[in-house]
Amino acid sequence: MTVTQERVNAFADATGDRQFIHIDPERAAQTPFGGTIAHGFLTLSLLAGELANAGGSLHLEGAKMLVNYGLNRVRFIAPVRVGSRIRNRAVLQSAEQGAGFLQLTLLNTIEIEGQDKPAATAETVVRVYV
Repeated sequence: MTVTQERVNAFADATGDRQFIHIDPERAAQTPFGGTIAHGFLTLSLLAGELANAGGSLHLEGAKMLVNYGLNRVRFIAPVRVGSRIRNRAVLQSAEQGAGFLQLTLLNTIEIEGQDKPAATAETVVRVYV
């Protein structure tokens, strides 16, 4: 997916985080980033929607619903410049059976097209209710 200024502005409006490096292209151009960048938490939040579903949503036979249960570890490694294309690479770390659910732990790496360093890594925990 491409990170647009409109998406960054909408996130700034929703969260109240209106730091100029996110919403003011002219001022942000004078920083080492060379332009506006996405909020780290915007990048992270995309794991719950667009980045998770870009390759098709997860479908598990017999599942009634999937719920984001939490995060174990998050690191923001490289800035995501507006206009960048990003994607997620998720690797299953573990699966544990609970009472009426299966708990999955995934290591997500959010990659930036053309960059060596990822934007972020995040270990997410998802509960699949059966």
